[in-house]
Amino acid sequence: MKRKKVLAVAAGVVVVFAALTSVTVTKQNEYKLIRQFGKVQRVIDKPGISLRVPLMETTATLPKQTLLYDLAPSDVITRDKKTMITDSYVIWRISDPLKFARTLNSSIENGESRINTAVYNATKNAISSMSQDEVITSRDGELADMVMGSVDDNMEQYGIEVMLFDTKQLDLPDDNKEAVYERMISERDNIAATYKAEGSSEAKVIRNTTDKEVAIQISEAKKQAEILEAQGEQEYMKILAGAYGEEGRSDFYSFVRSLDALKNSMKGEDKTVILSPDSPIAQIFQGNTGTVQ
Repeated sequence: MKRKKVLAVAAGVVVVFAALTSVTVTKQNEYKLIRQFGKVQRVIDKPGISLRVPLMETTATLPKQTLLYDLAPSDVITRDKKTMITDSYVIWRISDPLKFARTLNSSIENGESRINTAVYNATKNAISSMSQDEVITSRDGELADMVMGSVDDNMEQYGIEVMLFDTKQLDLPDDNKEAVYERMISERDNIAATYKAEGSSEAKVIRNTTDKEVAIQISEAKKQAEILEAQGEQEYMKILAGAYGEEGRSDFYSFVRSLDALKNSMKGEDKTVILSPDSPIAQIFQGNTGTVQ
């Protein structure tokens, strides 16, 4: 009886152990790899509970979420043989867990090592194809696009997808940073001076052209004014000739003009006018003496 009890307890323990070791729980943010004698047989990518053969099959876990890999700062050489320091990072994920497990032995460290090599080579090749000034101005996305285009092709074979590459810092070495900045400032000043000189020259041309056009317009306006004034004088003379062409009207006109002349001459305190006998004004008054008061 004792032997049967011991056997029953042992059998129960075996059953419980087998039940526990045959159950695999997969979480939302992970992959489960089922291995048989070290070789991956299948991948569980859905969350839930799965069964495996106890003792014969083992499990390994790979992360399903996106991962961040921070590359170490490194020196790179530009096309014009200038040294720059690049400090970058990568956001990546395992896109094919089976391929990742077979090529990198399910190791995240191995995956990051492959990423480091691929990203460094792509960054070095991209920067070596640009001058230092071009590298500095490419930090708005051009450099990242060049690196991403090269890295994507290399990492697909490992079941890795690089989702983002970006540089935290792309700078000059401390020993020549100041000299390079001064050179760049000088070049920008020269460019600004050139633009300013070209602008001043263009402004002078515009002013000269405008002044010439204004002078021509003023000259034309004066000419037109003189023509109109001459036409007005001519018309005025025609009107006068028509109005005073007859002898009676002519005498009346001379009479009025003489009175106007006399009126204009009698200004101030002295109201005495001395006229010659043959003066038109004296003749108006029909005087025969030499003075009229």
